[in-house]
Amino acid sequence: MSVIAVHTITLNEEKNLPRWAESAEEADLLQIADTGSTDGTVELASDLDIDVTPIHVAPWRFDLARNAGLALLPPEVDVVITLDADEVLVPGWRAALEVAIVEDPYPRRWSYTYVWSWIEPGVPDVQFTADRCYSREGWKWHGAVHEVLVPSASRGDLDAPPAPGGFAIEHHADATKSRRNYLELLELAVREEPRNPRQRFYLAREYFFVGRWEIARDTFVSYLEMPQATWTAERAEAYRYLAKMDHYPERWLLKALAEAPDRRDAVVDLVDLYVGQERWVEARGMAARALAVKVRPGDYMTGAHTWDDEQLVRVLDGA
Repeated sequence: MSVIAVHTITLNEEKNLPRWAESAEEADLLQIADTGSTDGTVELASDLDIDVTPIHVAPWRFDLARNAGLALLPPEVDVVITLDADEVLVPGWRAALEVAIVEDPYPRRWSYTYVWSWIEPGVPDVQFTADRCYSREGWKWHGAVHEVLVPSASRGDLDAPPAPGGFAIEHHADATKSRRNYLELLELAVREEPRNPRQRFYLAREYFFVGRWEIARDTFVSYLEMPQATWTAERAEAYRYLAKMDHYPERWLLKALAEAPDRRDAVVDLVDLYVGQERWVEARGMAARALAVKVRPGDYMTGAHTWDDEQLVRVLDGA
């Protein structure tokens, strides 16, 4: 049987810690690298028999903090699940992961279903496939923010795609949690890796979220002009954001549809637009096109509304 550790970094997570620990109680080790909590996180972690160690990372960046936490794990650990304090493992995770490891012992990374947001309690909105479950050896975190796992050495066995782990993790966002230096870290990440389309996309999106629409538009456009920006789903998402910032969104949504014609996202946006404009012929045509797409992609860009077949049928029927 594999030795499995659940690991995270914390800062003032006293409120979330009991739920986090309870969900991961089947792990062989719960380990926290605390980055300077001033509430009762450290004391509570000790009371819950969680291995907690203070670390100091300055200037702050997520990859260095996560790597410092990984360095604290004992050598007998085989598999690590990085589980943030506002996330929980869904019951049955341990048994499912053990089966996945036995069935295919060679992967060094395992994927799972991840619920990012909720329409209401118990009703998922955005969910996708994630893979922060990995072998103890061979990996390091990279990126000041939106950090990703990369091989720590050139090893062919780490290049294979993740194997299905058969379990699920849920995210329960804490609205009171500080987004400490988040925008500044994204700007740093783009300066460090100007050819990284992923970080530029996230930076543009963050500008949008904080209401800086002019620079958000410019950053999305610069992302779309990058030769490295080749993931059609993400390119389509950039056009969808541009549509949100334009009085005439149709042109951007049609570009999004052209980028990823096999996805529902832009099609449903066009349905909503045409319904709002009482352009019923176009709305019904797009509803039929959306319903013809049967497979939901395993990425983070599709919410539940896009897959509300009942609503699309009502539009198709003229209701």
